[in-house]
Amino acid sequence: MIYDYDVYNDLGDPDSNPELARPVLGGSKKYPYPRRCRTGRPRGKTDPRSERRSDTFYVPRDEEFSEEKEISFVTKTAYSVHMLLPSLGATLKDPDLGFPSFTKITQLYKEGIPIPKLKNQASMQILALRLVKAVCDAIDKQFETPAMLEKDKFSWLRDEKFSRPTLAGVNPYSIKLVTEWPLKSALDPDVYGPPESAFTEELVEPEIKDFMTIGEALKQKKPFIIDYHDLLLPYVSKVRQIKGTTLYGSRALFFLTPDGTLKPIAIELTCPPMEGKPQWKQAFTPSLETVGLWLWRFAKAHFLAHDCGYHELVSHWLRTHCVTEPYIIATNRQLSVMHPIYRLLHPHCCYAMKINAFARQALINADGIIENSFSPGKYCMELCSMAYDQQWRFDREALPADLINRRIAVEDRTAPHGLKLMIEDYPFANNGLMLWDALKQWVADYVNYYYKDSSMVRSDTELQAWWTEIRTKGHEDKKDEPWWPVLKTPEGIIGTIITIVWVASAHHSAVNFGQYAFAGYFPNRPSIARTNMPCEDPTEERWKRFLDNPGSELLACFPSQIQATKSYGYSTCVIKSFSG
Repeated sequence: MIYDYDVYNDLGDPDSNPELARPVLGGSKKYPYPRRCRTGRPRGKTDPRSERRSDTFYVPRDEEFSEEKEISFVTKTAYSVHMLLPSLGATLKDPDLGFPSFTKITQLYKEGIPIPKLKNQASMQILALRLVKAVCDAIDKQFETPAMLEKDKFSWLRDEKFSRPTLAGVNPYSIKLVTEWPLKSALDPDVYGPPESAFTEELVEPEIKDFMTIGEALKQKKPFIIDYHDLLLPYVSKVRQIKGTTLYGSRALFFLTPDGTLKPIAIELTCPPMEGKPQWKQAFTPSLETVGLWLWRFAKAHFLAHDCGYHELVSHWLRTHCVTEPYIIATNRQLSVMHPIYRLLHPHCCYAMKINAFARQALINADGIIENSFSPGKYCMELCSMAYDQQWRFDREALPADLINRRIAVEDRTAPHGLKLMIEDYPFANNGLMLWDALKQWVADYVNYYYKDSSMVRSDTELQAWWTEIRTKGHEDKKDEPWWPVLKTPEGIIGTIITIVWVASAHHSAVNFGQYAFAGYFPNRPSIARTNMPCEDPTEERWKRFLDNPGSELLACFPSQIQATKSYGYSTCVIKSFSG
């Protein structure tokens, strides 16, 4: 078995098509990234820096699935991705074809989609949207109806369904306290235009006038924000050159009301100077007036597409799957199988490398499901690299440190778990902190049993080599950062191990298993926005179409039929197979 490190140089496939060339992630200042397991495949002919792609991806024998897991994975995920999803292309021949009405979307859960007979497979006359069930028994005749749609098919239109998932949804890692006002971009204004935010006192105060002024709100720590502006804006002009998608730099502002719920205040969308036009920037607020109401719905759709992409690329893939692979490689290279830390970590990393290899093969690769289903398109993994460079720090991956960094919590010895939450009704944090304390106690008891004092930690050469390799090889592009913990004491081991265990277990569960529940009905959480805002430099014809039939224009902005069904396939078969 070979456990060694390599960069992500196997996502593109320029040998088969120059359009599928992708940059190497890792090993450069431009595209820093964690390392993956080396496969040993030959270099490509077109780009010698990249590996030649093949149908199989090497993983060490000990990382292979068990027989039971292999059967489950092949019948659910591999079959779906390699046979059922390509068959969609034969049925939905127009990749840009959208849904003609919202009724047609809901019919997917009752009637499904007819597909042609699969090669070497029994005839399946209807593709079930709940792909896992369809592959397993081939008798289910429609997509499984998401719980939120079954209960209330109009709930996605309400603002509370926009704000509540930021605390109790599939991406509870992005919201943070507003700590400065007015907001300003840190990007170069000569390139990206004026840095001042469109969120002004004049815009915000009418939305919170029943409660307080913006100054009072800041003092009482009531405004919260999800801010993707500076991460996305450098990619807007690139993404807009891709057919069938668009992008903005975006922010969403929320206000914590006296009853403890979040009220959405405004959404800001920005397009940098491009094609000889100046920067375009506008903030949208909730409205009862018809035009304002529909523009607010469009703004929510765009922001949700950005949040959906960030969740998948950063909160999920990068912060759980991707950063964990170096821990697994170093554990197998530096720790014996009888080492107590090896035995402690092994159950939490089971199957992860095999799953990651599958992701490189069919999900995050060039022209894979992610690129075809999310707004950044072929720039998805570049954007992921930028997030790793700008945002990822090991010392902030622990739940308490993450909450404190986002100013969602402050240390308070008198509060439960030693933290006081700025938002008391924050289910992810409340439940997560209970799990964190339980995991911490368990890890502490285990570590303290084997390491009685600091001298035992410092003298453990396997342990020290393991941690050094994680920093200097597995995360080589960040090896000189000052924030890496140093393993000198039992407390240092406990803090490091609990962070790894948390990321591989509870963090991953929080961002993985709710995906179909929240995104199974895509108007509630679209993965891509295909058209610009109706008010961004509109032609007379487009503005008239918007005024005459805003619902049809919103449908045109939502994912196409094939994008929606591929996204469903991802959020079903992949989630189930990634469950360990």
